Amino acid sequence: MTSETPAPQRMTRQRKAVEEALSKNKGFCSAQDLHATLRAQGNRVGLATVYSQLRVMVDAGMLDVIRSDAGEAMYRRCGAGDHHHHLRCRSCGNVEELHAPAVETWASEVVSSSGYRDVSHSLEITGLCPACASG
Repeated sequence: MTSETPAPQRMTRQRKAVEEALSKNKGFCSAQDLHATLRAQGNRVGLATVYSQLRVMVDAGMLDVIRSDAGEAMYRRCGAGDHHHHLRCRSCGNVEELHAPAVETWASEVVSSSGYRDVSHSLEITGLCPACASG
């Protein structure tokens, strides 16, 4: 729901390494896990740089972000090119992307009546996937 598009960032060695590591990882990972992966691959990228690059990529709409049960931000490359929400299994971590027009309508109505500007939102629903619920 934000109308401002972030300025494109310069492609640095660190940015390229972060993007490549995220592209290879199909699931969500924390900044610390991503940093450990990069270091194990021989990339000399600081943890602060990883956080900085993740923030830039989130602002550019390139990454999905969810919160783990412990409250830690978890990142992955966006599977969908448009605004969406997530349904996440608390047991196995499986995440499905949700397109929820009713949520978008409700959010727009709340924003219109509130007077707020430059608003964004996200929705994550957690539960047990069918496989975990039956096992």
